Amino acid sequence: MTWDIFTVLRIFLIYFILFQKITCFLIVMAGQACWSQTLERSVFNGKVTSNTLDLEGVYVINAQTEETVTTNASGFFSILAKPDDVLVFSSISFKEKRVSLKQGDFSNLNFSVNLTMVMYQLQEVVVKRYDNINAESLGIVPLGQKKYTAAERKLQTATALNATADAGMMAGGSISADPLLNFFSGRTAMLKKEVAVEKKEFFMRLLENMFSLDHFTDRLKIPADYVKGFEYYAIENDKFTAILNSKNKTSTEFLLGELAVKYKEMIAGESK
Repeated sequence: MTWDIFTVLRIFLIYFILFQKITCFLIVMAGQACWSQTLERSVFNGKVTSNTLDLEGVYVINAQTEETVTTNASGFFSILAKPDDVLVFSSISFKEKRVSLKQGDFSNLNFSVNLTMVMYQLQEVVVKRYDNINAESLGIVPLGQKKYTAAERKLQTATALNATADAGMMAGGSISADPLLNFFSGRTAMLKKEVAVEKKEFFMRLLENMFSLDHFTDRLKIPADYVKGFEYYAIENDKFTAILNSKNKTSTEFLLGELAVKYKEMIAGESK
């Protein structure tokens, strides 16, 4: 059978129109199904609870529509749903939970879902102390270099000459005039006082960390109102601060006892 070109075009056009109609019909039917499915669902309100106050950010997923919302800081959520839909509650902090909605849940104004927290148990924790790791062992600063406190660094900067003269030619060099200016302005004396105060504060913290208040009142028999004064009295003693700085508690306690006897004699004489 021989077909001419017009017959072939006519048959192609018929099939093309038929294909378009079928496609349009399927699109309309799918749209209606989705529209009817949406119309059947309503806003469902609920709340998640747990033994923690941090309830924000829990994912609530409708397994049928794949719609996803998250809870607020109080654990409340709102999502489109209908009876027999399954809500999936998921969070990194809680165990996943699935809840199938019943008709009565939609009229329950206090609908809530209790979630169980996930407990992560560590197998083993090892804490190691590396006493020998410091700036000197790492080569950051030279070994044996003197360590300065903040006040000592200020004083060192204010009194250093910072000579820059060429040792070979002794020409073109200079010496900073800052130390002289600081001396005459009184800044050097002020910085020296800061260093002295800083040292006293250091020794005071060292003493209070080494002995409790009960040691002063019960063991040394220092009246509670005089303990702070006795501490200042003790750190004014150079011999005592030298032993205190060595962190030898036995020697420190022995000398502290001698100073306590003298201090009690002083306050007894003042009360007469």
